[in-house]
Amino acid sequence: MSLVTLRRYDAATDEEAALALWLRTWQRTYPDIDFAGRFDWWRKQWCDYLVPNAAVVVAEASGQMIGFVTIDPKTLYLDQLVVAPEFWGIGVAAKLIAEAKRLSPDGINLDVNTDNRRAVAFYEKEGFVVGGDGFNAFSGRPVHHMRWRPRASPSPQAEQD
Repeated sequence: MSLVTLRRYDAATDEEAALALWLRTWQRTYPDIDFAGRFDWWRKQWCDYLVPNAAVVVAEASGQMIGFVTIDPKTLYLDQLVVAPEFWGIGVAAKLIAEAKRLSPDGINLDVNTDNRRAVAFYEKEGFVVGGDGFNAFSGRPVHHMRWRPRASPSPQAEQD
């Protein structure tokens, strides 16, 4: 984990690697969904919506992209948290979430498929709570609307009591 570094996304050099990582990771997570079939749509979403509106932070190991997170501090929405499957479980996602929290200190909102138990458990461990339920507009799958808000620091008066 100590060999993992974070840096800002650079569209000129990172686009293809980020898109390929997204495809590989989501295909591993949901092998029953044809992510390759929606890849052109995803590229357009990435280039036209996410990259222009969100901060994108890349996780690297040995100069290779192994993950990324997208966070829009204006809307508080985290659209993507992607970590290469061979790096699952070693703290890369936690490092990316910590950076997203730093970039969006007022809070984070996200949607996670209810059947993605690994992701739901991860977000709960990171302090997120389920604030409601809905459906993914693209897949139709049920989702939890999850949110994280910073803990308010105790007031000086409360510390004196």
